[in-house]
Formats: sequence, C-alpha cells, structure tokens
Amino acid sequence: MIDGLAVVDAHMHVPRLSTVSSSWMQWALDYGRDSGWQTVFDADGDPDPARLDALLDAEGVDAALLFAEYSPGATGIQPVEDLLPLIAQNPGRYRLVANVNPLLHTPPAAEAERQLNLGAVAVKVHPVHGAFRVDRDDMYPVYDLCAERGVPVIVHTGPSIFPGSQADAGDPKLMDTIAAAYPGVPFVLAHGGRGHWYADAARMALARGNVWIDLAGLPPAVMVIAGRDPLRDEGLAYAEALRAAGVPVSVHLDPEMPHGFLLFGRYLDRTGEVIAEVGAALAEALADETRGKQ
Repeated sequence: MIDGLAVVDAHMHVPRLSTVSSSWMQWALDYGRDSGWQTVFDADGDPDPARLDALLDAEGVDAALLFAEYSPGATGIQPVEDLLPLIAQNPGRYRLVANVNPLLHTPPAAEAERQLNLGAVAVKVHPVHGAFRVDRDDMYPVYDLCAERGVPVIVHTGPSIFPGSQADAGDPKLMDTIAAAYPGVPFVLAHGGRGHWYADAARMALARGNVWIDLAGLPPAVMVIAGRDPLRDEGLAYAEALRAAGVPVSVHLDPEMPHGFLLFGRYLDRTGEVIAEVGAALAEALADETRGKQ
C-alpha cells in the first residue's frame, strides 16, 4: 500500500530461470539490475515463494497477477504449474493468469479450460512471442470459453525486442472484429499497442466499451494541459493514470491558456515559452532513457 492506496502489480512474470530463453535472461539482467529481483531466486534459479512475498512486502505491493507464458521461439516456456507454489504461499495476494499458444496447445480452448480450472482469473494471448494471429479459427473457441466463464482476455499488442518475435501479430486492429463479436468479454490491450500502434489501440478503447488499455510500459510522457480547456480534467486524470502505472510523467499546466493555445504562437508569447519548456523536458526524458539502457 502506498499513501493509503492498494497497489496491484497487474503484469508479473516469475519464471524458473532454467525455462526462459537466453535473450529473456539477458534482458532481465540489463533492465532489472537495480531492482533486487535476483534475491527472489535460489541457487538453482527457482523462485522461492517466501522471498517473493518478502520482496513484494518491501515494495508495498498488495496484489499481483502472475503470468504463465508458452513462447518457446522467443522468451521460453513459463508453465502455469511453476506458479502454483507461489500462489499457495499467499493466496490472498496472488492471482493466476493463463496463457495459451495454439501452435503448442491443440486445441487451445482445452488448455485454456485446464488452466482456468487451476484458478486462473484471465487468459493471456501473446501472438507476438507465440508467432500466431489472434484471429486464427482455433482461437475463437478460447474467446467463447472466456465469454462463458466471464473472464477477461489480455492480449499483447505492439512489437517485442526478443528474437523470434512476430511483430505484425501485435497489431491491435486484429482484435477489433473479435472485440465486436464478444461484447461481454473485457479485452485488455497489454502495453497499449506500443510503438506505432498507440493511436489504433486508443481508438479501439474509445470506440468499444469492452476494450481497455494497459498503460504499463508506455514511454515517458510530457503533457501540456491548458487550464481553460474543456478537456483539462481528462488530461490531468490521464497523467495520474500514467503515474499509477509507473510511467514517468512531466505535466505543464497553464491555468490561463485556452484549448489549442500551442497553435497561437503569432499572438501569444506564452506559446513559445511552453514549446521551449516542453523541448527541454523531452530532452531530459530521452537522456534518462538513454542512461537507463547503458
């Protein structure tokens, strides 16, 4: 809990390290070197339930969704069975998220049902790492099952850095007809279509009441909000949602400025000042990102 608010880690992978690909392991070492994640694992590379619980206690995490993944061509296999001992350590904290890959699970709906029967609260579909399309014929029974069970479908959108990934399978527009066909199923677009599909994911979420965007993993944001803009409150709410998802946000709020004032450079001195401030903030954000990857 932070500032009296419950903290939920809505996207957590805790694999046995022997089951992941070398590229996944290198990514974890590079980007998580200061996070303390390695303290969770024993000498054999297996996660220790008590150590994981202690780490989340220290970080103030009240609940976490644990994700299985079956992507042998990209990140490796993180079987659902490996997560069950972690959940047994603290059933009140953890929730299981199923994963199916139609190239491994035939039929995928039967595997989804098996994992749901183990206690999964959602089904994750990872077409990018799994190298398949979400609109394959054999995936529709999976969506039928989710509609029947009343559980959400989480779909990876956007590309991936891992070798073996199939970037074009992450186009969120591939989910549009599926979301339309299953209006009672909540679909979560994980990573918000990161890359060049952000706008497509946003349009889908605005157009369909059953489509949601996972903001985790979005790049640092620099926001300019006009105080006299009818959309001011929405802009501030979006900034708070990004912060809650762990995204660095720099907000420039000009109380007296109207909607679209950045277009009025010929008439408002403040426009030029704000553009300069935003440029400096973007330069700082990019520098921070570069330092973080070194």
